[in-house]
Amino acid sequence: MRALIQRVSEASVTVDGEVIGEVGPGLLVLICAMAGDSEAQADQLAAKISKLRIFKDEAGKMNRSVLDTGGSVLVVSQFTLAADTRSGNRPGFSTAAAPADGERLYGYFAARLEALGLKTAKGRFGADMKVRLLNDGPVTIWMDTEQA
Repeated sequence: MRALIQRVSEASVTVDGEVIGEVGPGLLVLICAMAGDSEAQADQLAAKISKLRIFKDEAGKMNRSVLDTGGSVLVVSQFTLAADTRSGNRPGFSTAAAPADGERLYGYFAARLEALGLKTAKGRFGADMKVRLLNDGPVTIWMDTEQA
């Protein structure tokens, strides 16, 4: 799985003019299941993200996790993180999981974050979503299960 993690002051996702998920201080996680991924990769990524120390402590150093701060997480599916841009000018997405697998792993990943004690909001898989965020820092981190 691949994730783009952003530390946010707030974030929301809108579908058809309706806000369907929003969080205050915490994380926005754009997530993509890759072909061949399983629950094991989702477990690994959820555990790593929940403990990732990217929030400031009293000394101003990035030393606290979203769990430590009591922050929340907005999880948004984004298959375009699987983009292959090695040839030509049009990205290919053949390395992304099939839609049914992607949707299942997206839901599973969000549920794992909740099971780890994080308040979690979600977008809608496959929908045309509008995502708003106020990036805090900015802090933006790319992660995949090969690195986690």
